[in-house]
Amino acid sequence: IPGNIAVIVQLLHNISTVLWTGVDEVKMQSYSTMANHILNSRSISNWTFIPERNSSCVLLHSVNSFARKLFINKYPIDISDAFIHTTGTTISQDNAGKNFTFSMRINDTGSEITGRVLISRDELQKIPAPSQAVSIAFPTLGAILEASVLENVTVNGLVLSVILPKELKRISLIFEKISKSEERRTQCVGWHPLESRWDQQACQMIQENSQQAVCKCRPSKLFTSFSILTSPHILESPILTHVTYIGLGISICSLILCLSIEALVWGQVTKTEISYLRHVCVANIAATLLMADVWFIVASFLSGPMTHHNACVAATFFVHFFYLSVFFWMLAKALLILYGILIVFHTLPKSVLVAALFSVGYGCPLLIAAVTVAATEPSKGYLRPEACWLNWDMTKALLAFVVPALAIVVVNLITVTLVIVKTQRAAIGSSMFQEVRAIVRISKNIAILTPLLGLTWGFGIATVVDDSNLAFHIIFSLLNAFQVSLDATDPVLSGRTQEEVLFMGLRTKFLCLYTNIF
Repeated sequence: IPGNIAVIVQLLHNISTVLWTGVDEVKMQSYSTMANHILNSRSISNWTFIPERNSSCVLLHSVNSFARKLFINKYPIDISDAFIHTTGTTISQDNAGKNFTFSMRINDTGSEITGRVLISRDELQKIPAPSQAVSIAFPTLGAILEASVLENVTVNGLVLSVILPKELKRISLIFEKISKSEERRTQCVGWHPLESRWDQQACQMIQENSQQAVCKCRPSKLFTSFSILTSPHILESPILTHVTYIGLGISICSLILCLSIEALVWGQVTKTEISYLRHVCVANIAATLLMADVWFIVASFLSGPMTHHNACVAATFFVHFFYLSVFFWMLAKALLILYGILIVFHTLPKSVLVAALFSVGYGCPLLIAAVTVAATEPSKGYLRPEACWLNWDMTKALLAFVVPALAIVVVNLITVTLVIVKTQRAAIGSSMFQEVRAIVRISKNIAILTPLLGLTWGFGIATVVDDSNLAFHIIFSLLNAFQVSLDATDPVLSGRTQEEVLFMGLRTKFLCLYTNIF
């Protein structure tokens, strides 16, 4: 039960800390028996209920620390339990090479996976005197780490720990895959004990197929344990990649066209105060969405197993900031429309309104993006594994995008409702015919908006429900790309009545809002 596990973890930690020397085979056997008890495959789910979330990390560190004090005589040591297997031997320059091979059950079904530690002859030549090497294999520890601290990161092989002389700088590790699938991306990693996470910098992939992965790793006092990770729920397809980049390219071209048209007709369409402020919002929505798309492409090129961390952090920050800016400029435009309908518009100077718009459009997202990176990056919880985007599994940093976006959606829906209610009221002196025309225009805009958003996000929900279906992803990407592209030039059309301008602005805002959440 969780209480037993927590107590045994603490006990093993205390033993490995207090006992400085004199670990022989008998003591190692007793230590392994205790560790084996809580590493049992039937106990994996109980680790999630331990209050101390890092208990599995403490266990790994304790076992490695205890094994580091193991003294090996001239005979090799082989201590095999069901869920922890320790081998040790002496090594010297005379050896042609050393090979530690493990074959262990991963559950109660009897299925086994293998792991091998290879020390080359060239590496052994670096040892000045006969030394000892110890290796430990854990078949269930990867799943325990996954259940207790790592959540959706999938460990797809044995966890192999090695305690070697400091002169050895490079070893080869061969991992048989638990899940033998070629569709998912695999990476070699080393466990970073200080930050309680898998680190891609400790290893590199040498060879891979559907059955196994060969890694070249750099053991050190910091990096002692290694394994392979499989990225969960990754759908890779050349078609989807092409659709994504073509769609982004069309969207970028349309946004550039939108800004160009705005620049050409600026003097003609901004003669009044309300039209000037409205087009300030339109231009900034297009500009921020353009920058967001560009940084999204940069981030996609930086994503992957060999990601340069600092560059990825910078790209993620700008993607987060500019997409938030799109949302907040949409909010600013909604509030401007609401202000223009419900309040006498010229009660505030234009300079004050412009300053307020820029504060909402750029100040709020900058504050949110800066606080997010400052709060999560010191603990390396800002980024997702293998992707330049906000982390969800460790720190829930993605909420810094989702919560403001959804809040703005709610505000904009309220704005639409108020605008509809306000414009349905007959103005003084207006004829019944004018009122009917206004209602027809309102109904037409709602009729256009609803099926478009419903169709697009129907496929959006389908990609979440069945994320392995390529057709859903392609249709969703196509709808997003062409919907935004066609709508990008809509705000600059002239010859509209005030009500048409308001609703076309709302239509543009909501299309961009909903189709760019992902």
